[in-house]
Amino acid sequence: MTDSQPSIRTTLSIEGLNALSADEATAELLKCCGSRRWAGELLKGRPYLSLEELSASADEVWWSLEPADWLEAFHSHPKIGETKAANSGSAQAQQWSSQEQLGVQHAAPETIKAFVRLNSEYETKFGYIFIVCATDKSSEEMLRILQERLENDAVKELPVAAAEQAKITALRLKKLLQGRA
Repeated sequence: MTDSQPSIRTTLSIEGLNALSADEATAELLKCCGSRRWAGELLKGRPYLSLEELSASADEVWWSLEPADWLEAFHSHPKIGETKAANSGSAQAQQWSSQEQLGVQHAAPETIKAFVRLNSEYETKFGYIFIVCATDKSSEEMLRILQERLENDAVKELPVAAAEQAKITALRLKKLLQGRA
């Protein structure tokens, strides 16, 4: 880490999360999911006894939210193939996004061009960025998923995107509490 990079916390126990102030806990939870309402609802459930309990509550809260809350969370992610979200989150969230998108980092130039074009098409059609749980997916696999999801209508696509966000959130909660980058 260079002097210009912010310090990134890599481990936090469930007890540590429970002991944080509301503002500190909110900041930690927002690294996992960019919905403020989601984070606020999870805070109400503290203390949590385990990662499993927190994860179950996180999923339950997620699916109880309104579409506007989902869209807020989507907005905290960079587009596939980009490094910064429109609503730039914490350094930790940016690092996680970069790691999650490893499959795109060495993609062929024509694949990157296709992402740029199809990301724009997707955003124009649906009004939000294409979101996919990119962990362990190749650039070709993500591009295929993007092409397939462009065939959806708006009613079908929003819950699909929300399910992808739920997968990302679950992975990030594990990273937050188990210290795996």
